[in-house]
Amino acid sequence: MGEDDARPEPGAAALAPVAWRPLLCVVAAYAGALTLLSARYGYHRDELYFLAAGRHLDWGYVDQPPLTPLLARASTEAFGDSLAGLRVVATLAASATVLVVALLARELGGGRGAQLLAAVLAALAAQALAVGHMVSTATFDLLVWATVSWIVLRVLRTGDGRWWLAAGVVTGLGVQNKFLVVLLVAVLLASIAWVGPRRVLRGGWFLGGFGVALLLAAPTLWWQATHDWPQFTVARGISEDDGAENRALLVPRQLIYLSPLFVPVWVAGWLRLWRTPRMRWARSFAVAYPLLCAVVLALGGKGYYTVPLLVVLLAAGCEPTVRWVTASGTRAVRRSLLVAAVVVSALVNVLITLPVLPPSALAVPMALNKEQGEQLGWPELADAARQGWVRIPPRDRARAVVLTGNYGEAGALARYGPGRGLPVPYSGHMSYADWGPPPDSANGPVLLVRMADASGIDRHFTGCRTVARVDNGYDVDNEEQGAAIVLCDGPARRWSVLWPSLRHAY
Repeated sequence: MGEDDARPEPGAAALAPVAWRPLLCVVAAYAGALTLLSARYGYHRDELYFLAAGRHLDWGYVDQPPLTPLLARASTEAFGDSLAGLRVVATLAASATVLVVALLARELGGGRGAQLLAAVLAALAAQALAVGHMVSTATFDLLVWATVSWIVLRVLRTGDGRWWLAAGVVTGLGVQNKFLVVLLVAVLLASIAWVGPRRVLRGGWFLGGFGVALLLAAPTLWWQATHDWPQFTVARGISEDDGAENRALLVPRQLIYLSPLFVPVWVAGWLRLWRTPRMRWARSFAVAYPLLCAVVLALGGKGYYTVPLLVVLLAAGCEPTVRWVTASGTRAVRRSLLVAAVVVSALVNVLITLPVLPPSALAVPMALNKEQGEQLGWPELADAARQGWVRIPPRDRARAVVLTGNYGEAGALARYGPGRGLPVPYSGHMSYADWGPPPDSANGPVLLVRMADASGIDRHFTGCRTVARVDNGYDVDNEEQGAAIVLCDGPARRWSVLWPSLRHAY
């Protein structure tokens, strides 16, 4: 393809007005629904970890950059130290994502109807609901990817290189949340270099944007470098453990991450970007999505890594979808089909991703979204830990230690333990290991809190016996159901010697 083939046609720079009133109504309704449901179940294990990490602020952690723990702390300090207070920041990010997706549709030539449809579909997409409901790195990553994509589209459409500085700012901040945004930038630049317009990659503005991104990302990159890049160790472990499953399910999951009924819309969006002459300036996004899928497949990464670019294709498909619906002849039938698809998708996705069902009815939703069940049972875990703690004679408790097998258990005990008379928990999992081993003087009883199938940790201690089991009270088969509370006489070696053996990253 020649360089001129990728240029927008004359007049392409003129965009439809932003449909602010209906868009803000959609965003308000979306934010209201997430807020009403924010405290319906309980904390997710990752949220408990983010709260703990927020009390140990640093430029990096074993498994993530610093932004999400920082936002978790800021949200609880601003809106209250509660589950609802924590999730305000997630609701704000998810709502902003919906608005950005509408702007993506506008940037790609969408009028009022396409913008509104893009916002509605983005709000009801399964992955967006799942990550918008709770605080996670993916919550903010989706917003970052959508925003970077919108800015790059503006560069491609207008040729105004000054937008590269904005792209650099968002990318640099995105790296402070999750390194995956680098993958987005890499596939977009490769795609632009392949199909054009390549002229936007020349000049000082592009280099300036790169410099801004590097400057903003530098602190967490420096932290990782000085700690031997632990995030890559974690990523390698995930790939080794789950890579085969991730590869096998990559394609099927692309069909359900938004909704199976939304597939025709994003397929139409891909076709539009790929073969419509007046959209050739944005053709690089049609190349970027399959390229990203190929990279994720090769790395054995998680399928949801591709969702943000899938959302861009969804936005691109809204304009032809609106034209199809409003075409003369069978307008009423087509409108009914679209409304039915949206309503059915909304019902299914809400049941799968949001806490609307009684906890005892989660068996079916958890088959598709196990994170639903990970929001249950943490107070009950603390209750079971207390059952073990009271077995320790009061005279020995000053020398006793509570040790957990993973960061979710440690976060739960940090959250719920003080009200039950439990001491500060320790764990060798992820960055909990960096927050210190117990003092060597704590050579008395050790109370282990671990998953039922994680008995390997017991070998590091003497005289171990199971004294309680966790029951979440709903018969929900999550990771901590049936977890063991194990009381041991003490550590087999001094903590300072034992700690490296207890450290684990996945």
